[in-house]
Amino acid sequence: MSEVIVYKFGGASVRDAEAVKNMARILGESDNHRKVIVVSAMGKTTNKLESVVKAFTDNGDWKSPLNEVFDFHLSVLDDLNGNRNNDAGESLEKIRKYAFTFLEQDEGSSFDFIYDQIVSLGEIMSTKIIASYLNEAGGFPITWTDARKLVHTDNSYRDAKINWDSTSERIQSMWEEVAPASIITQGFIGGGDHQRITTLGREGSDFSAAIFAYALQARSVTIWKDVPGMLNADPKFFSNTSLLPNISYREAIELSYYGASVIHPKTIKPLENKNIPLYVKSFIDPSAPGTVINDNTSEDSKIPSYIFKIDQVLLSISSRDFSFIVEEHIAEIFACFARHKLKIQTMQNSAISFSVSVADHRSRIEALIKELQENYQVLYNEGLELLTIRHYNERILEELIKGREVLLQQKTRHTLRILMRAESAQ
Repeated sequence: MSEVIVYKFGGASVRDAEAVKNMARILGESDNHRKVIVVSAMGKTTNKLESVVKAFTDNGDWKSPLNEVFDFHLSVLDDLNGNRNNDAGESLEKIRKYAFTFLEQDEGSSFDFIYDQIVSLGEIMSTKIIASYLNEAGGFPITWTDARKLVHTDNSYRDAKINWDSTSERIQSMWEEVAPASIITQGFIGGGDHQRITTLGREGSDFSAAIFAYALQARSVTIWKDVPGMLNADPKFFSNTSLLPNISYREAIELSYYGASVIHPKTIKPLENKNIPLYVKSFIDPSAPGTVINDNTSEDSKIPSYIFKIDQVLLSISSRDFSFIVEEHIAEIFACFARHKLKIQTMQNSAISFSVSVADHRSRIEALIKELQENYQVLYNEGLELLTIRHYNERILEELIKGREVLLQQKTRHTLRILMRAESAQ
């Protein structure tokens, strides 16, 4: 099997015609290895298609925003190719017809199923347009391939699980068939049983890149972002940030688990399994070094990392009769959280209570509390902030929590987590 490099371009890197031209320049200046190019939906298309699905399920006006999505893509095609009378233009019209027909004929399907059939179309449209441009004007010949036929999943809509064996077989077979061409394909989406479209979870295009790299034993994966690489903090919350030049797979998994937003949490494991390095680079400044994620652990503790999450809720669950909270109770509580698809951020237990924090998914939390109240007393605090510090330094902790009330604090050798609220919010 020939050596392959995987590139992943996110929505910001293909947000309009100029961004697509910049992508073509990056490809034109890259080395001559065959490439798998994984592409997200353009700009904020996923958000817009989500609003279409919500409007449809709420019996609102879904046709106008859906038409706006297609009109936007046709305008990008015009800007790139000068006209829409080509294969990409025909594909966009077919996709428009499919979307309208699907929604008009739907007979009460679940929200998650409808979501995957409609929101997944953003990636199909973006790759059709970009493949057309690269082949006709970009000077980078490429073969369009359909991730729905390659990434085999179960039918867990909006969070599909990968069938790794069949996925690897399909991707390897496709790669040999199209040789010596490079390919462009879609992130975020796959195909379940009965030819149904599935998605891999929000921001799942990074994971898609890792899936292709795993199947093809890629030389490397590069994710192109609008940031210079992985930073030690989100610039939205911290004024002074530092680039992390090199971190290990383990550190990347820890950071993504705690909420760092640059890399999708599922991305790292398949790369670590086959020791495939992951580069995070800037499409704004492609020559900048960026970040490399590999098996080198020597750099992990040199720069502290800060992850700040707002809109957190603390739930305190206790027995009604003051009996101890024991393993059977905790197992029951965890199962309840799993049923309501709520990820526990922090947890702490005492003799008669079990406290956990979660992100504020209001409808899910309300349903969770209702179920828990059948057997437990439940109290909660909302509007909280969660600060996680990897490789923390005690000297700066006081400054970070100044003016805030600490409700819960957890400390391990490498990680400090603080759940707090501004004193003015009490």
